[in-house]
Amino acid sequence: MSTTVSSSIAMPQAILWDMDGTIVDSEEYWIVAELELVTLFGGTWTHEDGLALVGNGLPQTAAKLQEHGVDLSIDEIIQALTNRVLEQIEVAVPWRPGAVELIHQFQTLGIPQALVTMSIERMARTVASVIPGTPLTEVVAGDNVLKTKPDPEAYVLAAERLNVDIRKCVAFEDSPSGCRSAHGAGAVTVGVRNLVSLEGIPSDVVLDTLVGVSAPQIFELFVAKRGTN
Repeated sequence: MSTTVSSSIAMPQAILWDMDGTIVDSEEYWIVAELELVTLFGGTWTHEDGLALVGNGLPQTAAKLQEHGVDLSIDEIIQALTNRVLEQIEVAVPWRPGAVELIHQFQTLGIPQALVTMSIERMARTVASVIPGTPLTEVVAGDNVLKTKPDPEAYVLAAERLNVDIRKCVAFEDSPSGCRSAHGAGAVTVGVRNLVSLEGIPSDVVLDTLVGVSAPQIFELFVAKRGTN
């Protein structure tokens, strides 16, 4: 797909990407890890329980697992879940359709890109490092912020680290809490449907897929929302 862009079109200062469910289809990996951990401690955990936590910060997830009988500290649960998800990613990286291709289009055009995720930093950097060409130059992870999504802090911090105006950024998210975070920070927010509904969730557009989506199309959305200045 061509990434030719008219010299007159305004481009975002940066692109900000959620990770789980947006770049990698790892939400199911998290649910597997949660199920295994709760079962280990004799509790019950369902797929629906896992879906209810999609997009939440890991401390909130860990607290919920404690309620279901996991007799570990919050940090021990976070580390155990992360280790199990990384084990699964080492077997196969489940890229979300169209995501890496769109990331590379933005990279070709020289636009800075960052990962903004509630996974912990060691996992986020692992995923960022296996994207061909290492196009994501900054990582903001769940253990880098005081307030997790849906609070805007992570997106505000990503813009600060890239030295850009958050209102001149485009963010991609798949979860309600992520969309609320990005939109609340002031980024033009693109919701991408995956496991949970985005109906009625704050965003500037909701897409069924990133397959076939081009950088110029995203720039047109950006101009429509922010103008050319």
